[in-house]
Amino acid sequence: MRIADFLSPQAVVADMQARTKPEVLRELSATLARAHPSLREDRLVAVLQEREKLGSTGIGEGVAIPHGKLAGMDSLQAAFCVSRTGVDFEAIDGKPTHLFFALVAPENSAGVHLKALARISRLFKNPRFRAAILEAPTASDIHALIVQEDARP
Repeated sequence: MRIADFLSPQAVVADMQARTKPEVLRELSATLARAHPSLREDRLVAVLQEREKLGSTGIGEGVAIPHGKLAGMDSLQAAFCVSRTGVDFEAIDGKPTHLFFALVAPENSAGVHLKALARISRLFKNPRFRAAILEAPTASDIHALIVQEDARP
């Protein structure tokens, strides 16, 4: 499984406008819905909000991976947004979050969902990679960096 399999270039935003946690979840959902018109934004927001109630998906080092499962989906889908200013996402390290990778999986896909979360988490552990993403000027540059980094052995 490669991130390019579920993150389309149309689902990447280089300069998200959200300034609060609820706004982040809405903007990620809107981005996913625009890239995949069969997905309803309101349902995506609800799924991501429900997961956040269990605890923040802000994993630290400026990264959050909001995620959830949604009935009626055929395949795993993702959105990636960069906040240049940073958002208080209640991350485990208490620092502002800049990189948001939303992942929504079909309802009965525990294995695929967990593999994708692990892959994303591993990718964003690299400080040089995180810095390169923050320096990338456009959504297409960001998507290319993610695909390139994910292709490394």
